[in-house]
Amino acid sequence: MDGATLHEVTVRTALALPAVEETQPFGADSVVYKVVGRMFVLATELRGVPIVNLKCAPPHGAALVRDLAEVSPGWHMDKRHWITLAPGDGLDETMVEDLVANSWELVVAGLPRARRPLDAARRSNPGA
Repeated sequence: MDGATLHEVTVRTALALPAVEETQPFGADSVVYKVVGRMFVLATELRGVPIVNLKCAPPHGAALVRDLAEVSPGWHMDKRHWITLAPGDGLDETMVEDLVANSWELVVAGLPRARRPLDAARRSNPGA
């Protein structure tokens, strides 16, 4: 997967998830996606190479770092709980979509129940 596609798939996937907002707290060169005010994706460039930072459960992240050259510990993030994706043949669209969705799920799971987007939707529509 090339860098432009990495960013495109990441952005498309992040924006399709519930309660997501796009922000640029670090300047015009970096885009951050948040759910209920908490970051779950950072899309930026490192030395001219598009990268994506995602929250990831430590055992899963460690396995990805071990097995894929395109995955490294989170750049400028907590190295246990974040990973960085870089362009390369080891990534495909489905994997990136799954990792973005998993990052969103981890952040939502850490929110108080009353602030979780899916729990709020269920309360307003109990039959769902």
